[in-house]
Amino acid sequence: MRKRGPNLPYSEFVVYVDESGDHSLVSIDPRYPVFVLSFCVFRKSVYNQQVAPAIRALKFATFGHDMVVLHEAELRRGRGAFEQMPLTRRNAFIAGLSEVIAGANFQLIAVAIDKYRLNQTYGPEPHAYHLALAQGLNSLFHLLVAEGQQGSLTHVVCEARGAKEDQELELEFRRLCDHAAYAQQGISLEVVIADKKTNAEGLQLADLTARPIGLSVLRPDQENRAARLLETKFYRDKAGNKRGRGSMCCLSRYCLERLAPESRRASEQSQRPSAGGTVATHLQANIVHCPRHSKRPRRPSFMHRL
Repeated sequence: MRKRGPNLPYSEFVVYVDESGDHSLVSIDPRYPVFVLSFCVFRKSVYNQQVAPAIRALKFATFGHDMVVLHEAELRRGRGAFEQMPLTRRNAFIAGLSEVIAGANFQLIAVAIDKYRLNQTYGPEPHAYHLALAQGLNSLFHLLVAEGQQGSLTHVVCEARGAKEDQELELEFRRLCDHAAYAQQGISLEVVIADKKTNAEGLQLADLTARPIGLSVLRPDQENRAARLLETKFYRDKAGNKRGRGSMCCLSRYCLERLAPESRRASEQSQRPSAGGTVATHLQANIVHCPRHSKRPRRPSFMHRL
């Protein structure tokens, strides 16, 4: 694959980010005590010519138009555009969507945080979204370096969550980019905060991928065909390994492994210190491979049925 030179203003990649779960550590849902941030990384030419058209074609075939904005919760629960849809037809749409995602050429970076464990260790002060963002951007940096994107600008599109949250996200994003090591190595990132109503296919894919990843961390022994499908998308190093930078970082009671002190939040004064370093330091966990559990071969399905 030809590497782009360092003199062009925009990189060859675009990143879409969405979350699953509430970032709050004060009120934790015992049924889903995890927070997941999913980064879907696309080469722009592939996204524009293959992935986005395939999703729009599926929408046209199902609804007769492409104005439906896909939400994982609505698709899973049969709400919104799927409320009046017969179950057989909804399952056919899920199968078609699974085929689109299976055939889509993109790389996935995901950060999953066990909120109980984080809360027990540090209290309610850390911001789960910002901690996950720091780790995700660190992995994204290594991906972009490997793809030769130094000297170009990569846009990171995050879903809007409210005026206050969006302002905090933009400030945190800038702090991370100003102080992180990748800012000194030619990788430039710019955040774009967009409402999901813009109907961007990339944001919808990020939304659809986040919850299956969370469930694979929360219930590793439960069959999760969606997570098995996404397993092939995780960013790997040149040797094909998920360890090291990239892929999936699980700060959880199931998957916690040794911690690697590498990067720190810009505002360390607001963090609770520990013998091993700051909260951001402890989020830099080694990449964890969550095993797949399948008693019999089954056709991968994107949606995990509870």
